[in-house]
Amino acid sequence: MIEVRLIGHDGFYGISDVLRLFFGNVKEDRGEHLVFSESEDDLRIISEAGDRVVTYVEGERDFWENTLTERFPESIETKREIKRQLYFLLSKKTGKEFPWGSLTGIRPTVVAKEVGTGEKLVSDYMVRPDKAKLCITTKDNEEKVLELSDEDAMNVYIGVPFCPSRCAYCSFVSEEISHHLGRLGEYADALKDEIAYVGPRIRKLSSLYVGGGTPTVFEDEDFRKVMMAIKDHMPIDSRTEITVEAGRPDTITDGKLLAMKEIGVQRICINPQTLCDETLRRFNRKHTVAEFYSVFEKARKMGFEIINTDLIAGLDKEPEELLRSVQGLLELGPENITIHTLYKKRRAALSRSEVLGGDDGLDEVLRKAYEMLECKGYKPYYMYRQKDTSHGLENVGFALQGKECVYNVAMMTDRRNVIALGAGSVSKRIFDGGRFERFSSPKDVLIYIRDHEEVAKRKVEFFENGVEDEMSEM
Repeated sequence: MIEVRLIGHDGFYGISDVLRLFFGNVKEDRGEHLVFSESEDDLRIISEAGDRVVTYVEGERDFWENTLTERFPESIETKREIKRQLYFLLSKKTGKEFPWGSLTGIRPTVVAKEVGTGEKLVSDYMVRPDKAKLCITTKDNEEKVLELSDEDAMNVYIGVPFCPSRCAYCSFVSEEISHHLGRLGEYADALKDEIAYVGPRIRKLSSLYVGGGTPTVFEDEDFRKVMMAIKDHMPIDSRTEITVEAGRPDTITDGKLLAMKEIGVQRICINPQTLCDETLRRFNRKHTVAEFYSVFEKARKMGFEIINTDLIAGLDKEPEELLRSVQGLLELGPENITIHTLYKKRRAALSRSEVLGGDDGLDEVLRKAYEMLECKGYKPYYMYRQKDTSHGLENVGFALQGKECVYNVAMMTDRRNVIALGAGSVSKRIFDGGRFERFSSPKDVLIYIRDHEEVAKRKVEFFENGVEDEMSEM
């Protein structure tokens, strides 16, 4: 049993994140101030916060206090200090190190912005040097993209939480069509109503992103209905970035591509995840590599300016398959390539051991993939991390110069307002000083369809109080 007792603080969240990194599933007993993990090892640790933080093995306080003081002579913010001390102790006891050190948060570029240099990420948070360099580079590019989005403008997300089938690695809040054949049309009508209510109340629109799920899951007529609602009611002008996450090649039709072109969509996502048919079948992706190439070529001929393609590192039985997929995409030349690392989603069909297995070379292969992209002029411009990711790795969006997605950065940095429409969507209102609040729409599609008018009104009211610049009628 690995056990951490908390004294003088309630940092369960951070303690759990670090313990999970080393030992897998963790449990909390808040009444007893404990976080623990089942293990053949037996280790009792005290995490104590008073005038300063000190983390030590039970019975060895003096040794660890002296060791930590020598290693970290200057304390950092308490929550981070608690995490880095526990990471340092467990690293010494187990001999394990992880690429991102004690940084377990989803947005490492936030910390990079604070510390300023890769050297500080290495020394203060034990981030591996190559990841520290990646983080600083991404942070710098992220800042340049953020300047393209006015602080007084709104960013809009329109969510379609439906997919034609559930991939084995996914537990996204989505409803399979086979269970809701009669609901997609109703959902399109509800979205159209919400767009019609919210859109005219937005004064200035920086970016609009239609995501999912799979937005192109609609029949052509319903998809066009949603696109035309955007055109008719959103304050789109020549500077507005519009992205549609078309996603699954098997759902993209000529009619949907034409509807996107008609409203001025510049950016679409066509996501193969891998260029290996066997892997696609194994993970229940209902398309082939040939279908991906066909749809990509069709979108190119229709004049879409920017195409993003997603890959997932860790799907393949052989990590080197990722490099073959990257090479295949480079030959196509999409403007954006995003590489996600497979992670264990709570309700996914994949087991935790399948996702977080032993050292299979994925870390090194991912490094090579990044080098391949950068050699062809692709630069990392946004990044995020997730819990239970294979090898503690990351997700990174790469783009050619000037082809970055403003919405991705606006959403990921928590420094721009986002009003999100549709079931399960989360709006974000930013305040001076970096504080932000969220408004969540109902996750249940049927509840959203029933209550969408009231949800839209409450969402507008959420932005009303003290946020007059974004919405014209407030």
